[in-house]
Amino acid sequence: MNASKYTKVAVIVLVVLFLVLSVISCTTHTHSHTRATTTKKVPPGQAKKMSGDKNAKAYAPGQQKRK
Repeated sequence: MNASKYTKVAVIVLVVLFLVLSVISCTTHTHSHTRATTTKKVPPGQAKKMSGDKNAKAYAPGQQKRK
């Protein structure tokens, strides 16, 4: 009877160890979307519309003042 008691305990310990190891080894993978994170240049007319200005000249690349 002693041997069967130890085998039951050993089986329970092995099952618990297997469950713990399987949970620990789980990883999640996140995929970053490069299209969403890259910044694209907005055309001057669209920048004007977004800011509500009346003139798009301030948003044109050749019209920017250098500091």
